Amino acid sequence: MSIMDFLPISLSPIAISLAVILAVLMIRVHLGTEKNKKRYHPVVATFLSALVNFSRLHDYMTELAFKNKTYRVLNLFQNYVFTTDPANVEYFLKTNFSNYGRGLYLYTIMSDCLGDGIFAVDGAKWVHQRKVASNELLTKSVRDFSGAVFKTNGVKLARIISEAATSGQAIEIQDLFMKAALDSIVNVLLGIEVDTMYGTNKEAIRFSNAFDVANEMTLYRCVDFSWKIKKLLNIGSEAMLRKSIKVADEFVYNLIKSKTETVANSGDDVHLKRRDILSRLLESGQTDPKYLRDIIFSLFVAGKDTAASTLTWFIYMVCKHPDIQEKIAQEVREATNLKDNSSIDELADSLTEETLSKMQYLVAALTETSRLYPAVPLNAKVCSSDDTWPDGFSVKKGDIVGYHAYSMGRMKFIWGDDAEEFRPERWLDENGLVQQESSFKLIAFSAGPRICVGKEFAYRQMMIFSAVLLGSYILKLRDENKVANYRTKFTHHIDGGLYVQASPRFANASP
Repeated sequence: MSIMDFLPISLSPIAISLAVILAVLMIRVHLGTEKNKKRYHPVVATFLSALVNFSRLHDYMTELAFKNKTYRVLNLFQNYVFTTDPANVEYFLKTNFSNYGRGLYLYTIMSDCLGDGIFAVDGAKWVHQRKVASNELLTKSVRDFSGAVFKTNGVKLARIISEAATSGQAIEIQDLFMKAALDSIVNVLLGIEVDTMYGTNKEAIRFSNAFDVANEMTLYRCVDFSWKIKKLLNIGSEAMLRKSIKVADEFVYNLIKSKTETVANSGDDVHLKRRDILSRLLESGQTDPKYLRDIIFSLFVAGKDTAASTLTWFIYMVCKHPDIQEKIAQEVREATNLKDNSSIDELADSLTEETLSKMQYLVAALTETSRLYPAVPLNAKVCSSDDTWPDGFSVKKGDIVGYHAYSMGRMKFIWGDDAEEFRPERWLDENGLVQQESSFKLIAFSAGPRICVGKEFAYRQMMIFSAVLLGSYILKLRDENKVANYRTKFTHHIDGGLYVQASPRFANASP
């Protein structure tokens, strides 16, 4: 079933004509309200054109950005301002941070799914959860525990791919990454093995599928002016969203209940008080299930879909560029100093902090993937009071302002004439070491006070999975002519998945 099934309009000639008339009226009314002499960014689209182009929304917005670095899109009830200008991005994400938050409008859109989680709230709630996330994700115990979890699941990934390679079958690697990331994040957050990679936990698989639907339907609210009516009537996309959230909630609340009982019954048994984040929160006195649910949902968003989608695009790109794949594989073997007949377990065990730090080209390739295929392509805030941006144009109180990371990665004025090429070398200095760019240019992990606290966590997971797979197998697309397209949702998935075929990198290597 496609999202187009839920469009609130029919794209007949009469409907299109009415849409054009409505758009003209909207622009005239909007311009009529601008009585002062402030300059505003050009109006280049309306919510109707965004709705019609929803299935290719990011490419549509990129086409608009090629003509105007910053532009406005008119909505019936809310106007949008989108920018690809790093100076503007830095201004509202950092310089005047207090004037731009989620606001009631975006909170209303996201809260059914994310509750009062960190991605939906402002103020004291945001500050508190930011502090909790920072304190938990950046501790040495969580870093060590998560590294062990990633290695274990990296080996499982490789063995599933080995089974497919032995039988000559292609494998859908996006689905596999999603399951591996879910298994990893549930273990790190809750200390519970769900093992969706081998399909032994049907509830976890239902959760993962429901979570994906909730992700897509929540973003659709941003362009569907009728979503509140649909929610009231429980029809269409809103019926799908409600059903998906119910399935996801049931899974998460059951996990919280199970972990709460385990911690309560563990007494002084340090072994049972694992290094997972939920145990640490429970031990600190945080026991409200709704509070824990909202934190966990947000960390699922940060730790599951983002890493899995980036890894999928990364595999797609290294399959399209086999020379880059070979460079990464060679770097992995040199960094780990393993023999060609080393097993997958030996390779995983060798991925220490020291060896990972030597894999600079791998970091560059993952970073280049994030530039072109950011895990969260679009992010938005609400303007709290009238303001003027560094480019000299003004925004109004109540405007939705956003940066479009997908477009920014393709802007020649930021990255040069080869902006649309996949070239990891752009991230390396003359010594082959990764050189950092401003986070307001490479915006995949956000920037300023809201910069992703899990960035290091995500890179560790992506590097371990990538090193295990590319150090062990040569990967090719099942259809070498395939051009991957995305599915429009909060996170950047390949529509229809990605089928790859694997062959052992070394004929005498043991599985």
